[in-house]
Amino acid sequence: MSARLPHRTRRAAKGEFHLVQIFVRDNNVDQALKALKKKMQREGSFREMKRHVHYEKPSEKRARQKAEAVRRARKLARKRAQREGLLPPPKPRVPGGAGRG
Repeated sequence: MSARLPHRTRRAAKGEFHLVQIFVRDNNVDQALKALKKKMQREGSFREMKRHVHYEKPSEKRARQKAEAVRRARKLARKRAQREGLLPPPKPRVPGGAGRG
């Protein structure tokens, strides 16, 4: 049996709705929920929902967007420096998230 679990989410960039479809295979709801959570995490739905819990003043929104832009620019500069050999490459990540609690 295959059932669809539609979930409406909002894209942060354009503010348009789209449908996320997850298929439940062999009545394995746990696997379907895990896939739904992963998709929502990837597209930023949780962050968007958290942001809409409370009203955000326009000045706070501008400050947040500016901070995000600075963070992105810093990350891009770091990656560019690593590509050019000015910085050592990032350390390989350990599977299982050792050190994160």
